[in-house]
Amino acid sequence: MSAETQVQGRTDVQGFLAEHAEKELLRLAVVGSVDDGKSTLIGRLLYECNGLFEDQVAAVKRASAGGEIDFSLFTDGLRAEREQGITIDVAYRYFSTKRRKVIVADTPGHLQYTRNMATGASTADAAVILVDARLGILPQTRRHAYIASLLGIPYLAVAINKMDLMDFDPAVFQRLATEFEAFSRTLGFEQVRFFPISARTGDNITQPSARTPWHDGETLLGWLETLPHERRQEDAAFRFPVQYVLRPDLDYRGFAGQIVSGKVRLGDEVVVYPSRRRTHIASIDTFEGRLEEASAPASVTLRLTDEVDISRGDQIAHAEQPPRVLQDMEAMLVWFGEERLDTSRRYLVKHTSKYVPAHIEQVLWRKELEDLSEQPAPTLGLNDIAKVRLVCKRPVVCDPYRDNRRTGAFIVVDPLTNDTVAAGMILGGAGGQGADETRSLVSASERRERLGQSGAVLLLTGTPEVRDAALRLERALFDQGRHTATVRGDAENALALAEAGLLAILYTPVPQARLGLREQLRGAGVPWLELEPSEDVDTQVKRVLDAQEKTP
Repeated sequence: MSAETQVQGRTDVQGFLAEHAEKELLRLAVVGSVDDGKSTLIGRLLYECNGLFEDQVAAVKRASAGGEIDFSLFTDGLRAEREQGITIDVAYRYFSTKRRKVIVADTPGHLQYTRNMATGASTADAAVILVDARLGILPQTRRHAYIASLLGIPYLAVAINKMDLMDFDPAVFQRLATEFEAFSRTLGFEQVRFFPISARTGDNITQPSARTPWHDGETLLGWLETLPHERRQEDAAFRFPVQYVLRPDLDYRGFAGQIVSGKVRLGDEVVVYPSRRRTHIASIDTFEGRLEEASAPASVTLRLTDEVDISRGDQIAHAEQPPRVLQDMEAMLVWFGEERLDTSRRYLVKHTSKYVPAHIEQVLWRKELEDLSEQPAPTLGLNDIAKVRLVCKRPVVCDPYRDNRRTGAFIVVDPLTNDTVAAGMILGGAGGQGADETRSLVSASERRERLGQSGAVLLLTGTPEVRDAALRLERALFDQGRHTATVRGDAENALALAEAGLLAILYTPVPQARLGLREQLRGAGVPWLELEPSEDVDTQVKRVLDAQEKTP
């Protein structure tokens, strides 16, 4: 190959990549009931948009044994999926057109895997819901449409599939479209479009079908190309949940994570939650170098002008656009657990990168998907959708889901099985509170003035003699006129005592419990101090009193 040819080839590749990078990105979820034809539809889109490798096409043609291409084989990747003929897990596919890049979430339709459907649709900008023209609108169709609306997907295409088996009868199409339109009228979609298609024969998918002259001629692919592209989070309030604290040497302390919404610039004044300490952005670092500004969804490392105690799960936001800080909240919940909701049990709420103990205090109502009515319900079963009141053990730094999909969503985990049992979307404070929740009419400063001290947790861990050390420290602090108490191994009780203004000495002889207790204390927004059991009691008392002096 000549040098000129090599240069020409490189230029073509670079030009192709540059053109590809400028294309708009659309995230699409394809949902529907079992056997509605999701895999066949996605396989045809990939095939007709050249989104497949040659060996994939050759393998499927061989599997089709010279007959019609079975397009579902392009997407049913798991052996169990092929054996059962259903989609089990969420799979992400990719294809591009002249105008845009499309990431497709191929989600399962079986009732058992509704959780996977919700996962795949949670990041989508648009959704296609398939309806089998022979079977009509099914309960699972309504459930998927309602979940899509809960997740804030604005654009919905209803693809009435298998019209070839109904002789492309316009009456069938119109009946199903009218039925679904009546159902979806109150769900809040910005746009709902209906398409008579056959995924098997390719009608109205990428090319208009001559067998549907009564249809306006728009194809499903054409609709996808005209939609507004991904909903950017740049205009939303700046939110930065901290994923890792980077400290490679004594001179560098940065906070790594992804900007989930908004934009940040050098010098911006920010607030760190839950401590509410104010500081400024000193540096925005990336692998390629430092930036003057960065916006969602960039992953960056932020350095601050002040030494602020920050750990994983804390959140950084602009001072003028603060998030909500809630412990009691109302939320919409989609229950995935095989076991029913137990309102007397404790669960774990995972919000951004943080876990918080919580319990679901009350089911306010359960949505009846047949008529969208709100029904009273004492508990929830598999795939129920309901409005609930959630009580968290510690404040959650969040936004209503309608304002921010990333900081307004959470999942519920069963701490005994580690299973994800529900997905939730935050509506706001319990009882429609517009501001952060007030948990006491007595302020921390009033308690400090009355008791002559600031409430705090003193952590002692790791030796068999730690109990004796805790009791000696309690005696010594009491003799100094401090109000104190000891708690064995329960961070929640220690935090409650500290919030009441006491010096709570939290101790445990189990060394492995130290990290967990530290994590719970860091996220609680209450002053705390870790002491060494090996220190003499006078040294411990001096450290406690020095820390009290510095507490604002």
